[in-house]
Amino acid sequence: MISEKMQSAINDQINFELYSSYIYLALSNNFEQLNFTGMAHWMRIQANEELFHAMKLYDFIQQRDGKVTLSPIDLPDSSAWQTPLALFEVAYNHEQLVSSCIYKLMDISLSEKDYFANTMLQWFVNEQLEEENNVRTIIDRIKRIETMPDAMYRLDAELGARVLPATVNLINTSGTPAN
Repeated sequence: MISEKMQSAINDQINFELYSSYIYLALSNNFEQLNFTGMAHWMRIQANEELFHAMKLYDFIQQRDGKVTLSPIDLPDSSAWQTPLALFEVAYNHEQLVSSCIYKLMDISLSEKDYFANTMLQWFVNEQLEEENNVRTIIDRIKRIETMPDAMYRLDAELGARVLPATVNLINTSGTPAN
């Protein structure tokens, strides 16, 4: 059984992961408007990964005989997102915020002595290291080439080749066949 405090915190994180997916969809839309379809695709893949994260947390609560409580999702304010660099900086700042939320969940898991949650959350800690690094690397590349249109379009094509990892299953993350 999961504690009320841990359950509530994970439910909040589920909502935040869904919001994260929403942000990435908004970023994708902005890239479409700028005609960077590869970057738009990259952001859509990221939106799917965020949905996967939400479902992983959802399944964890279910496995612990808890109750998932879904909340309304805020709308991201995308009006100031004008350039590829600005868009990826939004993504990077958001990933840093997600990391801080995961750290808070880890703190709660330790204070509640919830070793199941702690073990599960370690996956998220490692995932956030990868997420931040991936976006920071793209930002560094954009900063070097943003004034070179040919290079920007090559980067766009490269990012457009991203595929959703085979491990991302939005229907069932528990590892058992979906019915």
